[in-house]
Amino acid sequence: MPVSRIALGAPGELSHPDTAKAAVSEFISMLIFVFAGSGSGMAFAPGLRGGVPPPQGRHRRRGRGASSLSGGVGAWNAVVLEMVMTFGLVYTVYATAVDPKKGDLGVIAPIAIGFIVGANILAGGPFDGASMNPAASFGPAVVSGVWDNHWVYWVGPFAGAAIAALIYDIIFIGHATHDQLPSTDY
Repeated sequence: MPVSRIALGAPGELSHPDTAKAAVSEFISMLIFVFAGSGSGMAFAPGLRGGVPPPQGRHRRRGRGASSLSGGVGAWNAVVLEMVMTFGLVYTVYATAVDPKKGDLGVIAPIAIGFIVGANILAGGPFDGASMNPAASFGPAVVSGVWDNHWVYWVGPFAGAAIAALIYDIIFIGHATHDQLPSTDY
C-alpha cells in the first residue's frame, strides 16, 4: 500500500477527549501485557531469580503457608508486585465486565479475566504466590498457621484494586449518563 493512502487523521483529533482516553487505555493495557509477559519469562528463566526454587511444590518443601515470599523477595517488593497484579486484574474486570459503555461483551469477559489471572500467576507465583485477593491468602494461612508477612496480601491487593477502580472510573466511565434499562414489571 502506498504511504499516501494511509489515513493519519486530522490534527484536531489530538485534542478530542476520546483520543486521550484511547491513548491512556492502550498505555495501561500495554503495561499489563509487558508486565505479565516479562514477569513470566523472568520467573521461569534459569539463573535470573537468584536461586529461587521453581513454583511447583515450593511451599510444601519449605513447610510454609500457601502464600509465602520466595528467598530474596522483600515484603515491600511483594506489596508492589501484588499491587501491580491486582491492578491488572481489576482493570481487566472493569474493561470487560463492568463498564456500562462497553455493552454486552458476551463470553469475552470471563476469558479475558481468566487470561490475566493466569498471566499474573505465571509472573508473580514464584515470587510471592500471586494472591491478588486477601481471601486467597487468608484461608491457607488459617489452615497452615503461617502468618509471616501476611499483611502483604492485604495491603497490595487493596491498594492495587483501589487505584485501578479510581483510574478506570475517573478516566473511562466518568460521569456520562447511561440509558436506563427497561423495567420488568410482572
